[in-house]
Amino acid sequence: MSVFVVSLVSLLGIFTISFQEEKIKKIVLFLVSFAVGALFGDALIHLLPETFEKISSKGTASLLVLLGILIFFSLEKFLRWRHCHVAHCDEHDRSIAAVNIFGNIVHNLIDGLLIGASYSAGLSLGIATTVAILLHEIPQEIGNFGVLVHSGYGVKRAVMVNFLSALVAFVGVFLALVLKNFGSGLILYFLPVAAGGFLYIAGSDLIPELKHETKIAASVGQLFAIVLGIAVMTGLLWIG
Repeated sequence: MSVFVVSLVSLLGIFTISFQEEKIKKIVLFLVSFAVGALFGDALIHLLPETFEKISSKGTASLLVLLGILIFFSLEKFLRWRHCHVAHCDEHDRSIAAVNIFGNIVHNLIDGLLIGASYSAGLSLGIATTVAILLHEIPQEIGNFGVLVHSGYGVKRAVMVNFLSALVAFVGVFLALVLKNFGSGLILYFLPVAAGGFLYIAGSDLIPELKHETKIAASVGQLFAIVLGIAVMTGLLWIG
């Protein structure tokens, strides 16, 4: 159900067509701020404490966090999977669209793995990771839709391509369940990788976007949204 809800987010792009681009940017920046708080919160409040509790070797756990950072860095560098929000990336030709689709498929596969691994460790951890991914996916999928439309895709085709690539997350969940059934505890090693990935996305991709806004009122709003995202992750600690 978590993966299905996250996959449905890929359809949100179509609802942005009737909005003016300036209005979309304001909404998306608030969502990005919210996602920053949720990603940092999930990594630092849920994933890392669970990691250091379940993995006996602290050195191994720390190295896996760094591995997560490197994996997500590599995705961006070599697949050119960009966290492009709305439709303001540097290039929007068909080759960029094709690479964006491939990067999005890999991204969604990893999302499914991380959701499956988190639920394997506990209900509250699974819900927290789902919420963090969901909040990050909303502005991300709006951006993906914008890239496809600006690359010459029709609206229906862009929505369909986005949705089909989102469904790849189910493959990731299936792989997570297969690993869990081996009973070796290997699935737990995805938790620090997820934490590293979330720290990278929030710190390297999302926060730099927020720095472009210099108006005091908007900046205060962003800070409030970040705190709200952290508060949501803190509240999920009460779920058993």
